[in-house]
Amino acid sequence: MTDTPSNATAGSDEARDIAEVPAVELINTVAVHLLSAAAVKVGLADDPQEQTDLDEARKLITALAGLVTAAATEIGDQHARPLRDGLRSVQLAFREASSIQDAPGAGPGEKYTGPVN
Repeated sequence: MTDTPSNATAGSDEARDIAEVPAVELINTVAVHLLSAAAVKVGLADDPQEQTDLDEARKLITALAGLVTAAATEIGDQHARPLRDGLRSVQLAFREASSIQDAPGAGPGEKYTGPVN
């Protein structure tokens, strides 16, 4: 009998656990993390002077828009609607925080969502 490292056992447990999580839950979890990070980076957190980074926010918002748009039919409207609402909120916050305005349809994620006003 050979000893298995505890990391191998822990990795197997993690793989088994994630295999039991429904796709809708995983998609929502990733989307909420992207949304939360984007909100911080556009200055909607406790310390906007220290945490605002619009370059990073643009990347996060675009990734979120791609995920939400691609997954909407898979996760259903009850899950997609609040994510789209949150996405729109951070897109608008980005527009307000930016000193250089993007052309309509060229803001973060707008190639997936269309122009946000």
